[in-house]
Amino acid sequence: MVNFLKNDSYYCEHLLANPENLRKIKDFSTVKKSGKGLEAYLKNQAEYDELNHLNSTYLVKDIDTDEIVAFFSIKTGLMTLENNQESFDTIPAVELSNFAVNNEYRKKYPKTKYLGRTILNAFVLPLIKQVQKAVAVRALYIYALPEEKLIDHYKLLGFRRLSFEKELFLHKHVKPRYDKSCIFMYQAV
Repeated sequence: MVNFLKNDSYYCEHLLANPENLRKIKDFSTVKKSGKGLEAYLKNQAEYDELNHLNSTYLVKDIDTDEIVAFFSIKTGLMTLENNQESFDTIPAVELSNFAVNNEYRKKYPKTKYLGRTILNAFVLPLIKQVQKAVAVRALYIYALPEEKLIDHYKLLGFRRLSFEKELFLHKHVKPRYDKSCIFMYQAV
C-alpha cells in the first residue's frame, strides 16, 4: 500500500491504511449533483471493493489538518484500438475509475486552487509510474461524465479523446455498464 506520496501541502494515503479513514469519508461531499455517484461510491462501496481487490482507493489529505482534500480510485484495465477491419490491439492501461475533490474542503479553504491538477500530477501519475515499474502500463484512462466543462477540464489535465469511430469500437469491447453514458479519455504514461 502506498502511504508515502506527499508534497508540501498534501499527502496520499490508502483508504484502509488508517481505520479513522472510514469515519472521515462520511463527511466527504461533491459540489455537483452529477458527482453524487462518486460520493456514494466512496461512502458505500470503496471499502468492499478494496477488500475484494476490485478497486484501490486513495485519500489525499491536508498535511497540517489531516482533512480529506480529495480521493481517487485506480484499477487495472486495457484499451482496445482497432488496427484494421478484422482485428484490434490491446494496450495495457490503468483506469482512473473515481476522482473527486471534497467540496467541504473547498468551502473551508476557498483560496485553494487547482486541486484536480495538483492531485493528478503529485499523486495519481507518480503512483502509476510506481505501478509501471512492476507491470506494463502505457496509458491512464477515465470515463468522464458527459459534461462539456468537465471534458474540457480533463483536456487541460492532458487527457485526450479518441476519434468518434475509435471510441465506438472501444465502447463495444471494454466499456463497463456503470459508465454507460460517460466519455472515454486517456493519456500516455
